[in-house]
Amino acid sequence: MSIRLDDVNKRIIHALMDDARNTSAPMIADEVGVSPATIRNRIDQLEEAGIISGYHANVDFEAADEMLTTLYVATVPIEDRVRLAQQARTITGVVNVRELMAGEENLHVLAVGENADAINDVARELTALGIEIEDEKLLRTEQFQPYHPFGPNETHQQFSDYISLAGGNEVVELTVDEEAPIAGMTLAEAGHEDLLEEGVLVVSIERDDDVLTPTGESEIRAGDILTVLSRGGVAESIFDVFETESD
Repeated sequence: MSIRLDDVNKRIIHALMDDARNTSAPMIADEVGVSPATIRNRIDQLEEAGIISGYHANVDFEAADEMLTTLYVATVPIEDRVRLAQQARTITGVVNVRELMAGEENLHVLAVGENADAINDVARELTALGIEIEDEKLLRTEQFQPYHPFGPNETHQQFSDYISLAGGNEVVELTVDEEAPIAGMTLAEAGHEDLLEEGVLVVSIERDDDVLTPTGESEIRAGDILTVLSRGGVAESIFDVFETESD
């Protein structure tokens, strides 16, 4: 299953990377401007596609029980890298295995032990598998943070994606703000009020994971994800009708 990382999906990933335990679908929905049902469906899709592969607790083992955490930097034959990484995960004390796209030092193994003897046991088992340990480092701290480019932007955060077409035309995907001028209007009403510039056409409406084909009677609601065609290119003024007016 393939899935496109549009603005909504990126914001979901950012929120879950920041604090998956204390982040709920309604909280993300409130920040992104879509419904909680859309967020829950999107999370299911991201998990099914393997983009979100799991949720893990970040444990400070030294603080928990003064345990030692050691990073082994190893080199394995490229053709055996996947197999040896899988085998390394089965060793008691190993909590993380990373495969690197490199010829040297291409396997990193993170292990936890109650004392030096336990850590040395892990090293011996790695060596017995045929893993050549190049370096051994005692880990002091490890910190995590979300991927900032997936987070909110200061300007036009509802802008999701665009595609350039022949003739200078562009297609953009954006989310309607709660207090946007067009929110609550039909497309016909927006046309009568001259909210939509000439050459701007709404070609689809995504609402609660349903994709609607717009007509003149289609009402635009806050949280709708719109695909918009702009003949001649996207101007900054196009966004004004879809976002909250600034004071």
